[in-house]
Amino acid sequence: MVSYASIPKSSDRQVLDEKGQKFSDFTQRHIGPNSNDIQRMLEVLGFSSLDALIDQTVPQAIRLNKPLQLPEAQSEYAALAKLKQIAAKNQVCRSFIGMGYHDSITPPVIGRNILENPGWYTAYTPYQPEIAQGRLEALLNFQTMIIDLTGLEIANASLLDEATAAAEAMSLSYGVCKNKANAYFVSRDCHPQTIDVLQTRAKPLGINIIVDDHQTFDFDQPIFGAVLQYPASDGIIYDYRAFIEKAHAEGALVTVAADPLSLTLLTPPGEFGADIAVGSTQRFGIPLGFGGPHAAYFATKEEYKRQVPGRIVGVSKDAFGKPALRLALQTREQHIRRDKATSNICTAQVLLAVMASMYAVYHGPDGLKKIADKIHQLTLILAEGLKRLGYEISSQNFFDTLRVELGTHKLEAILEACQARNINLRIFDTTTVGISLDETTTLEDLIDLWQIFAGTDDLPFTIEELTYSPLSLSRQSSYLTHPVFNRYHSETELLRYLHKLETKDLSLTTSMIPLGSCTMKLNATSEMIPVTWEEFGKIHPFAPLSQTRGYQILFQQLEAWLAEITGFAGISLQPNAGSQGEYTGLLVIHQYHESRGEAHRNVCLIPQSAHGTNPASAVMCGMKVVAVACDLEGNIDLDDLKAKAEKHSNELAALMVTYPSTHGVFEEQIQEICAVVHAHGGQVYMDGANMNAQVGICRPGDIGADVCHLNLHKTFCIPHGGGGPGMGPIGVASHLVPFLPGHPVLGAGDWGLGTRKKEIPNTQHIGAVAAAPWGSASILVISWMYIVMMGAAGLTQATKVAILNANYIAKRLEPYYPVLYKGKNALVAHECILDLRSLRGASPSLKKSASIEIDDVAKRLMDYGFHAPTVSWPVAGTIMVEPTESESKQELDRFCDAMIAIRAEIAEIESGKVDVQDNLLKNAPHTAESLIAGEWHHPYSREQAAYPAPWTREHKFWPAVGRINSAFGDRNFVCSCLPMDAY
Repeated sequence: MVSYASIPKSSDRQVLDEKGQKFSDFTQRHIGPNSNDIQRMLEVLGFSSLDALIDQTVPQAIRLNKPLQLPEAQSEYAALAKLKQIAAKNQVCRSFIGMGYHDSITPPVIGRNILENPGWYTAYTPYQPEIAQGRLEALLNFQTMIIDLTGLEIANASLLDEATAAAEAMSLSYGVCKNKANAYFVSRDCHPQTIDVLQTRAKPLGINIIVDDHQTFDFDQPIFGAVLQYPASDGIIYDYRAFIEKAHAEGALVTVAADPLSLTLLTPPGEFGADIAVGSTQRFGIPLGFGGPHAAYFATKEEYKRQVPGRIVGVSKDAFGKPALRLALQTREQHIRRDKATSNICTAQVLLAVMASMYAVYHGPDGLKKIADKIHQLTLILAEGLKRLGYEISSQNFFDTLRVELGTHKLEAILEACQARNINLRIFDTTTVGISLDETTTLEDLIDLWQIFAGTDDLPFTIEELTYSPLSLSRQSSYLTHPVFNRYHSETELLRYLHKLETKDLSLTTSMIPLGSCTMKLNATSEMIPVTWEEFGKIHPFAPLSQTRGYQILFQQLEAWLAEITGFAGISLQPNAGSQGEYTGLLVIHQYHESRGEAHRNVCLIPQSAHGTNPASAVMCGMKVVAVACDLEGNIDLDDLKAKAEKHSNELAALMVTYPSTHGVFEEQIQEICAVVHAHGGQVYMDGANMNAQVGICRPGDIGADVCHLNLHKTFCIPHGGGGPGMGPIGVASHLVPFLPGHPVLGAGDWGLGTRKKEIPNTQHIGAVAAAPWGSASILVISWMYIVMMGAAGLTQATKVAILNANYIAKRLEPYYPVLYKGKNALVAHECILDLRSLRGASPSLKKSASIEIDDVAKRLMDYGFHAPTVSWPVAGTIMVEPTESESKQELDRFCDAMIAIRAEIAEIESGKVDVQDNLLKNAPHTAESLIAGEWHHPYSREQAAYPAPWTREHKFWPAVGRINSAFGDRNFVCSCLPMDAY
């Protein structure tokens, strides 16, 4: 007989920590080292327990004295079931709202093999291009697609969303225009969310936004630029040539926000004089996702290539003369230009840009045109039917959107009929509605719409009776002529192409990615599954709020949990990147000062060690950056801080500080640092890039910060996706809650809600900082799942193990590479900086002793199967290592063994046994082709080059190209696909 007691319970698989705390099954799967490994690592560090290590690492004064108050941890199965119940409260309707967002069809081969594939979504930003050639090629395809469709000369590798891309276009125009104007024209026909984001961005810079009709604007005041919507937000297609000619005569630059699918049929912006084109590629196979993530695009003329925001993939060549790709013109980026940067955007939406590019590859030019033709023809048929029913269409020239005048018909009756059929329309006012069609629209949808507007199921016409006229503006130029867009149209061919690109990229599926300040932890499958649920993916961002109750529950719970984790009173989920979180936090601070009659406070103190987006964000907020020195231990120089705060006391707006510090240390004086700033009337903005070392142990709000942004794509498990997506919500103290971001559109299908910000009374909030009210809402489910499955104990344990792993690596590697900065008790936080310069005089630098640069070590690591840590940041000549809690002891040891072996290879150069220039490091990475083709003239063997460690014989990751010549690529700038004979 088998008794009930013998049936295993879930708790039987749980382990206890040193205090007898139980952890969920998922916590054990998320955290790499098991209890035995943790104990062995602690022994190496000389500690008897994990808590003893934390006691010596984190200052006691800031430690939490009670556990986080979060729901009890759930199993993966239970968490998914609970989230499914929440998702079911969302109502999936047919959306005809438009406004820059359209339902689309994700080809299953792209959905399964990119969106759901960790080989794509766990890769890091392609800063080490030799092991990122796959996604770089996909991004080059994206850029080529945008260049072809817009008719402009260069394009970047994507931005966050259409509204912020338009704001970047405004900034570029402001920076390069020579007419000294400070006014920017915004067509009233732009999407309302774009107008609001532009107003938000313009205010701190003193830019005057003129929202007006482009048809009647008489240029009676100087403008430096203008933005036009194409087609207009209500669907009308305007001929903008005359306006652009007048703007150019005034010396202004013109931006056109264009729907890329429409450009398969319409004259492209570059052909009618536009200087810049921006837009969203969401309808290229990307789910609506209640607002994101989606890949925006930015295209312009080559003369502005140094001012283009974000990243540009460029073509160069490797050490063997083979074409190779890398990020071009890096001197534009914020880590170089800092407060001189024109933008704080150093990120992209890579995963979504890859999907959009493959949508174009799969369909090709003929397929895209066919999709656009079908949508347009259905729109023409719909218009004719509505006219037959007695409705007036505002324009006879449109692509996919109709503005319908109701006349004597009652809006309430139409909305009631829509509700009965699960259909959403755009509501302009009591007498006008909008209808936007997309690639999912069918003839049956048109019949439903006619019946709604007819008020009866019996229509006075048949579809066959309706006739229509073609567009008056038609595209004559060709596009997507490159072979890549004309070859992979069968699923077999595309599948092989996607797999070929995937194998060129190193991701977390291959090995740990030990990047400092980037937190490349496990992105669990159970966290990713809900992203593709229709209940989250098929919701329009401006759907009636009554249809999004599931999302509202998700937001409320996530905000509450993040508030508890950070110690803040309020959370905004709108910022859709860490850089946007920085910017938003500073805007909130600025608005707070302004509300108190202290708008003159514009000085932002920033430590010299700060990430480059910090000063860039401050400048975008109209602030003056004042640098604060760091001492020899890497901490903020408290005396210098006090002096600067005193000097600028009347103008002090904020201090931007990262904690633990950018140097990977828990600064003991952090509370005093905050107190100094507060004493002089300033606010403390904490960069949350290093929250992975705080969760459950200390909280920014308790430490003294007033604002903190959270990189959900780091600490809370949203994957990097090869360089995006991300989410950067902010937490604020109670006195700043009234100033959190608002949004001009909340439920475009809700009649009587008050869809304009000005109609919402008694608010002091800043304007919108992103196109959608809750940013990239669909990926918030990932962080929700992570917190639910970990619970308070699991999250706290994860932080402790992250700190343990970093200290273990530092301890193992210190005899070979000095650890540059340590805390009070000679310990690091969750990351460590290894010094290849030997600043403290222990030995001569590797550059002097062996002519070895930091890049040589980074490239040689590829031969061992690893992505390099963060190189030369925050200190030149160093590498910054962050292992995260998800990596096992075995993987940490493998990485340490690789670094130690590389040090031995350097020693042979130092001893004179190996040539200073012709050696394993200088020639790294070694490709398979270089090892088997031709004669071998190097003083080391092929085996040493290819198989430097035992694990490389079991599984070898081969770099796709040799070391890339970046300087050549910048001198010979190309950012679109080369003709095939170049390969």
